Amino acid sequence: MKIAILSQDASLYSTRRLAEAGKEQGHQMRVIPYLRCYMNITSSKPSIIFNGNPLENFDAIIPRIGASRTFYGTAVVRQFEVMNVFSANESQAISRSRDKLRCLQILAREGVGLPVTGFAHATQDIDGLIETVGGAPLVIKLLEGTQGIGVVLAETYQAAKSVIEAFRGLDANILVQEYIKEAGGADLRCFVIGNEVVAAMKRQGVKGEFRSNLHRGGEAEKIKLSIEERTTAIKAATAMGLNVAGVDLLRSNHGPVVMEVNSSPGLQGIEKATKVDVAGKIIEYVVQNASKTDDTKELIKY
Repeated sequence: MKIAILSQDASLYSTRRLAEAGKEQGHQMRVIPYLRCYMNITSSKPSIIFNGNPLENFDAIIPRIGASRTFYGTAVVRQFEVMNVFSANESQAISRSRDKLRCLQILAREGVGLPVTGFAHATQDIDGLIETVGGAPLVIKLLEGTQGIGVVLAETYQAAKSVIEAFRGLDANILVQEYIKEAGGADLRCFVIGNEVVAAMKRQGVKGEFRSNLHRGGEAEKIKLSIEERTTAIKAATAMGLNVAGVDLLRSNHGPVVMEVNSSPGLQGIEKATKVDVAGKIIEYVVQNASKTDDTKELIKY
């Protein structure tokens, strides 16, 4: 099978592992820097061109779209979809997950457990916004932030008010969320492929740090999920329409709550902590489902 990995950097661990896993399973793998592609949008013969040559005869793509490149990246994914190429994650699902507010609203509609959350832009009623999530301490996030950037823990009411006023001065959209103190600076990363959690790890932030991101010095270890945690992770990924997802949960006093659903989850931390060949499982899923798509095309053709 001929599979393209849409990634801007072939040297990244996740990109390399996917390419290696695909080759080990006997497939033709190619890394394509999607920002360097351009598209011929036509009803007769839509195409994607890279280095002056059309990208043809691919059976499947695996998008690894950077958060800051979502608009153009999803446009390239969508063009492959127009060309009837199977995508590990569809363009619309990627867009949903990248919009933090939309993601939370969809999860809330589907009854998925969430931290109590407020959303605002230029509200003058800061007191009311703070009370929406039960007062301080609370977490304040820039809607456009990623990887823990633009996330602040306000431990007092006055601190919360000052941060919200500062963010408002930036003309920014902000989320405020209840602080899940009982999580103790730890979260659970659940790696979902299809309708299965294939690997899970607990990420613990360094002392004094409420964010558990590994690139901020956090540590990870393999974890056994409860049935409720496993079900919540799968339900969250399904609600987003993602076939491959990293779902981040917190253990709260009222059950697991979803913090984020990531459409391009990193492989390095989860593979190191769990010793699971996640890249290989992604390739297996893509091949199996791209084959189903090909079978459907043949049935329609004949």
